[in-house]
Amino acid sequence: MGEAAQPRPLSLEAYLEWEAQSPERHELVEGVPYAMAGASKAHNLLVQNLAFLLRAPARAKGCRLYTETVKLKVSQSTLYYPDLMVVCGSFSPHPPYEEAPCLVAEVVSPGTERLDRGEKRLAYLGLPSLKAYLLVSASEPRVEVYRKSGKGVAHEVYTEGQALLPCVDAPLDLHALYEDVELERA
Repeated sequence: MGEAAQPRPLSLEAYLEWEAQSPERHELVEGVPYAMAGASKAHNLLVQNLAFLLRAPARAKGCRLYTETVKLKVSQSTLYYPDLMVVCGSFSPHPPYEEAPCLVAEVVSPGTERLDRGEKRLAYLGLPSLKAYLLVSASEPRVEVYRKSGKGVAHEVYTEGQALLPCVDAPLDLHALYEDVELERA
């Protein structure tokens, strides 16, 4: 019995054309499209709360805030749909995606943790424009901030109080972030 043929990687242009016609969203990883899973209520509320808390500070800095349905190009063959990203400066010349966020956040659940903490963290932190990557837990009140500096990347963990976020230069109040959220069970 023969082996199944490996699909040929999609070019950026082929992916964008195909994705525009697809009823489901797909992330492109090294040229291979992967369907996105549905999100929990906790995930959805956390993204909404985070966007609400960061919208005013982002706008005050002249930045735009995108959630869940805007693609981020991290390489010629990889595009993700971050849960939230903040982009400052001029508008992207590429309507289907952004390329230069200063802040990216992913809501972490048991099913996405390995990807968010591994592959995506490395890809996002490789972007020259990025100042911070946030991991927001959906199973406990916990926010991790990977903050870039001239000395590398600092890793900070917050379980209460406020985290000062670069890019928007605003505090993130964990109590407000987790307000009305029924956490997922691990």
